[in-house]
Amino acid sequence: MRILIRTFFRGLRLVLAPVMLISEKLSTPRAIERSPEAQARVDAACRDLALYQFRTCPFCIRVRKEIARLGLNIELRDAQRDPEHRRELAEGGGRVKVPCLKIAHADGANEWLYESDDINAWLHRRFGEAEAQAA
Repeated sequence: MRILIRTFFRGLRLVLAPVMLISEKLSTPRAIERSPEAQARVDAACRDLALYQFRTCPFCIRVRKEIARLGLNIELRDAQRDPEHRRELAEGGGRVKVPCLKIAHADGANEWLYESDDINAWLHRRFGEAEAQAA
């Protein structure tokens, strides 16, 4: 019975994955506009960030949409298909759970932020409209 259930859900994922990815492409918002200087500062700040994610995870899609809306160039690391990224996530963050934003601080410490709502709130506080208008 377990194999039947597992097979059903794998088949369901195979059918839904392309639908989810197409839906993401069609519904991704436009990026906020910044001056070239402000965008360069944001790009520099994003070099210290990496998002560990699965391509078809709905929570990861939510975070990727926020990244696109904020016009951020954050490295996306596929923890599902890349064993090295999966290992880094398990060792650094303590568990293989996505989405997870790795924040490298200037002192060399790394912060691992889980939960799509928490990641989006952090990104919005750090790079949101107030930052764009200040530039």
